[in-house]
Amino acid sequence: MISFEKSIPIFRMFDERKAREFYLGFLGFSVEFEHRFEPDLPLYMGISRNGLQIHLSEHHGDACPGATLFVPVHNIELLRDELKQKHYGYGRPDIVQQDWGKILEVCDPFGNRIRFCEE
Repeated sequence: MISFEKSIPIFRMFDERKAREFYLGFLGFSVEFEHRFEPDLPLYMGISRNGLQIHLSEHHGDACPGATLFVPVHNIELLRDELKQKHYGYGRPDIVQQDWGKILEVCDPFGNRIRFCEE
């Protein structure tokens, strides 16, 4: 039988400082690892929060900006409240009610979107 492990998306980034501000400062992720082939070469970084893992890459060809990640979540209202308290200058997301559930969408500085959802 074939079985699959959880997937880990790769998002393209272009500015390490902005990526850290958004993912670590605003969304509350922690750095799992950082890799560069040389000190002046592009960064490849793994981040995580409560079981959700994302890889961020400055490497050309690893990913295209504008991707969307759909993330099922429990207690979406708590996440919204946490994010609103941070007063991030480039986004104050709110919950949108759909027929099937709720969505809280954030967009990173590079055009990638994360749609947190709760049924």
